[in-house]
Amino acid sequence: MAATKEEPVLLRSQDARGVVTLTLNRPHVFNALSEAMLLALQRELGAIAHDESVRVIVLAAEGKAFCAGHDLKEMRAGPSLDYYKGLFGQCSDMMLTIQRLPVPVIARVQGIATAAGCQLVAMCDLAVASSTAKFAVSGVNLGLFCSAPGVALSRNVLRKAAFEMLVTGEFISADEAKARGLINRVAEPDQLDAEVEKLITKIVAKPRIAVAVGKEFFYKQVELGIAAAYESASQTMACNMMDEAALEGVQAFIEKRPPRWNKE
Repeated sequence: MAATKEEPVLLRSQDARGVVTLTLNRPHVFNALSEAMLLALQRELGAIAHDESVRVIVLAAEGKAFCAGHDLKEMRAGPSLDYYKGLFGQCSDMMLTIQRLPVPVIARVQGIATAAGCQLVAMCDLAVASSTAKFAVSGVNLGLFCSAPGVALSRNVLRKAAFEMLVTGEFISADEAKARGLINRVAEPDQLDAEVEKLITKIVAKPRIAVAVGKEFFYKQVELGIAAAYESASQTMACNMMDEAALEGVQAFIEKRPPRWNKE
């Protein structure tokens, strides 16, 4: 069903485990990232960052497309350099917020993801796609090189594969996206939710603090040289080891029993 003016551009739900689902709700325009959508995503993600009850975020979408990128009609309505700088800066801030969250974000990709929509998939920590989903950074077809999506894409797939996508604008299949490292898993359309659930179940079984510390470190170290990365890793692991969850986990291993995590 197409969204009406009265319907929110972003839907939110949360289950008893702390799994939050944020659903892009502009199916009539292929869930294009309008200014309102970017603002709604930033608001929800910002609130989640301070909510310790949240364990996992699933980013989903209504309709046939996951996300077709920026809202081109909105972008073309009032062209100016300052407007475009503000818009792309707003989008970049939202993308970085995803990476800086203390909980994993899983993209549930049921349809096409193009341009900034493909960027959105790349910025999520994990991604599960329908076998019918397709991916592209196709701005070059319109004369607009996907520079910002290229930042995320080149941190997920090998350079030549990323550059080929950026300069050709061609679509790749879900299987190709998995082979290139853009997504984690591919499922048949009727099994998409079950495949996402497999990841969720594994994550929520782990201590929240260990996942939060690990996510923060993971993205920090990939931007460092190897010596600095190891130095940071040693500090992170030492601090992590002093946490009650790690101490309990190690003791449980020694005693050959399941760990008794505190509910976090």
